[in-house]
Amino acid sequence: MEQSLPVYILSGFLGSGKTTLLQRLLEHWKTQGLRPAVIMNELGEVNLDGLLVEQSVPMAEMLGGCICCTSRGDLSTELTTLVKKESPDVVVIEATGAANPLEIVDAVTETSLYQQVELKGLITVVDAAHLLELYRSQQGATYRLMQEQIRCASVLILNKTDRINAEEAEEITAVLRKWNAYAGILPAVRCELEPEALLGNIGGVYTEDRDSAEEHVHNAQDGQAGQVHASHDHVMAYTHYFKNPVNSEEFERFVKELPRDVYRAKGIVSFNDTSSRFLFQYAYREADFMKITPQGEVPDVAVFIGEHFSSSGLRTELLRLEKRLPARPAAVKRSL
Repeated sequence: MEQSLPVYILSGFLGSGKTTLLQRLLEHWKTQGLRPAVIMNELGEVNLDGLLVEQSVPMAEMLGGCICCTSRGDLSTELTTLVKKESPDVVVIEATGAANPLEIVDAVTETSLYQQVELKGLITVVDAAHLLELYRSQQGATYRLMQEQIRCASVLILNKTDRINAEEAEEITAVLRKWNAYAGILPAVRCELEPEALLGNIGGVYTEDRDSAEEHVHNAQDGQAGQVHASHDHVMAYTHYFKNPVNSEEFERFVKELPRDVYRAKGIVSFNDTSSRFLFQYAYREADFMKITPQGEVPDVAVFIGEHFSSSGLRTELLRLEKRLPARPAAVKRSL
């Protein structure tokens, strides 16, 4: 099976330094011989930040609205079109500073139902001085939005640290850790940091043998079950591409028993005890299955969205389901 395309979401409030970081990441990937692409969202009708990105980098613009609300339904279409047209090696989505990250994650993962794409992580850039000011007042919509952006991050860049002193840096770092106990925190000035260090904190793009690497992580976690930091992967979404059909009853039981930290799940699956494929949706502890006949080459895939859940744990269970022998064909007893 071909390797999935890594996708990153770049979040952070207005003026935090997202576009500066984007430029550094694009240059890094290009020096690695990779072809990056960008989806850039602006509230206005003109993409001013896009003018700062080198023109050789393929870009899709979403203007006149925020991805997470008025333009949310277009994001999956834009990403699908960009991938088909440009065949990039990695995609970065720079969201407007007013965007709610969880809504973007939900929109992005829609694409994985149709193409081999995988959300690798959510990078949030934090303006240290601005956040400190808002934290001390603890009021306003901006404060609540920045809190949400921080809480959802896979990795946090504490930017503009030259504008605060040592005591303030310690105070704001404690705030970040209180809101997000799992994401790595990387202090920076003008987002000057090594891209390898950043990508390494969220799993990175370059993995020679991803399956064996994940198996190694899982085995390490088994031996260190008592350590909270070792038994949880801070991921916003885990995408699993099936290599084999699974038993319908066992899969339905698996979905119903998902950890509470998994808020949303969706996908397309083939069952070895029925002749049809099904689209499944999971939200608010309820699951729904619908028989479908996809057009074109649509993979069997499941996407799980949440906070602080163990992606390796889900992967182990799904692989176990795939390895079970096919059940004897029988009538499906429930309303799938």
